Amino acid sequence: MQIHIEASELPGRSCAVAGTDVPGYDNIHVGVQRKDKPGELLDLHPGDAPSALWTLDCTAVSNAGGGVEVKGPYIQNRLGGRFIYLSWGNVDESGAFTMFRRAKLMLGDVDPGVLEAAARTGHLTARLSLTDAKGQPLCARVRPPHLQWTATDRT
Repeated sequence: MQIHIEASELPGRSCAVAGTDVPGYDNIHVGVQRKDKPGELLDLHPGDAPSALWTLDCTAVSNAGGGVEVKGPYIQNRLGGRFIYLSWGNVDESGAFTMFRRAKLMLGDVDPGVLEAAARTGHLTARLSLTDAKGQPLCARVRPPHLQWTATDRT
């Protein structure tokens, strides 16, 4: 199965420290964090890009409860469930990425019927805006309606 993340409305290349007028971060980028490896990111996109797209290869298997469980190199698994991290950070002159916040896309928030349909079609799509209500990079747990999960039939 593949998970497609389609992100729009990125916040820009700089942002202040949340809740202050203090300059914060410049040359910000966002990418998908590899499981248990915060320094390994898939497809960094600049914060001022018109959109960001990621495709994650994973497996969908039936669990003991009759539902679908998703596993893969970019699927985190902690107490509370499986999820995907979108990591925000600044990129310095040498190209080094330093994370300053993350958004968490919980797979447990996917409607079970949508997840079952995605396991059949092989494609689950997440659509979201990456700018929060204050114009900052989106962070913390992202839930519907700010995130829409759909089973898709891609070729």
